Amino acid sequence: MAPILELIKKNAVPVNVMRSAAKGALPLSADEMMEVLVYLSRNPLFGQDARMTLAQWDVQSAIGVLSKDTTPPEVLIYFWMEENRRPALMPTLIENPAIAENMLMELAGSAPRQIIGMLLASPRARAMPAVVEALLANENLTPLEAEELRNESVSKPAAEEPAAIESPETEAAHQAFQQEHAAEIIAEEGKPFELVKEDTPVADAAPSGDETQALPVAQPFAEPAAHAVAAGLGDPAPNSVDEFEAAEQKRLTVLQRVSRLNVGQRIKLGFIGGREERALLIRDTARLVQNAVLASPKVTDAEVESFAGSKNLQENVFREIARQRRFIKLYPVVRNLVNNPKCPLDISLTLIKSLMVYDLKSLRHNKNVPDTIRKVAAKLYQEKASRGGAKKE
Repeated sequence: MAPILELIKKNAVPVNVMRSAAKGALPLSADEMMEVLVYLSRNPLFGQDARMTLAQWDVQSAIGVLSKDTTPPEVLIYFWMEENRRPALMPTLIENPAIAENMLMELAGSAPRQIIGMLLASPRARAMPAVVEALLANENLTPLEAEELRNESVSKPAAEEPAAIESPETEAAHQAFQQEHAAEIIAEEGKPFELVKEDTPVADAAPSGDETQALPVAQPFAEPAAHAVAAGLGDPAPNSVDEFEAAEQKRLTVLQRVSRLNVGQRIKLGFIGGREERALLIRDTARLVQNAVLASPKVTDAEVESFAGSKNLQENVFREIARQRRFIKLYPVVRNLVNNPKCPLDISLTLIKSLMVYDLKSLRHNKNVPDTIRKVAAKLYQEKASRGGAKKE
């Protein structure tokens, strides 16, 4: 945080300095100046000047700031919001890993034609199955674009599939998880893959004909081998089966492949798989599979932020995220959990105290969350705004 911003928040800056700050006339770096301006944009006296300064900010300078994943979330969110959106800056924001996947999903689901073009041109957006799925549901997407996206998701090269060789860290985590939950894994071995009810895969991503009917129960491995994997005794690796499976995976979608695995195999995939597999497995109704995804050393902060904001996951996922210190220390994760209507109330009430004033202000009016959360947010906002010298509402 810029030192001048700390003084502004404490009302320890003369009015003429505040006026100069709102016009972008202080001798600060672009990063610091934009952070100050975003804060002042909510000021009752200088907000209009600050917003005007940000709207006229040099594009190249703004791109330099918004391309950094270390840029304060408040600055990124300011330019992400529809009322402040500048088309020239959106491609940079879309590619910034600090913009959570759930934000991209929400944008993709209702984006106008101009934004759709940016999302289609974004390697990051096209690499996220959930974002692609949201784009396919957007009525502004043309039939030709939709067909291209569907073909791309089905025909991804085998090179993009997760490597079968695990890193020592991943292998150790996988083995520890198996040992800790060995009895539960064996007990749930026969449980078929099933997505949570709230999230139904798009029709184009699912197989057709007889294959569709077989998905919930189909098993590509022989029963003894599958049992060995579930018990943590080894891989089902006869050469003939390996060759057949390799050939099959080239033509099956991720959904089809996962649907053919038992619980033990899905747990292993949760550890060694790629982002696409984890995005699907976190929606598995099997609690152990959900936990395996979150226990994997390969899961990224951005993925967990997306999970925390998703409304298509089960309660166990949110409890597991809140239980793990490495996740809960991430502010975007905390913010997404509290704003998620699917998050258990006891967790939201514990985490809401950590929210910043700006997020408490918007949370007061979030009609998707329980009334209790809105009331607590309003109370905390009044307290924190008073301490910070902001105007009460």
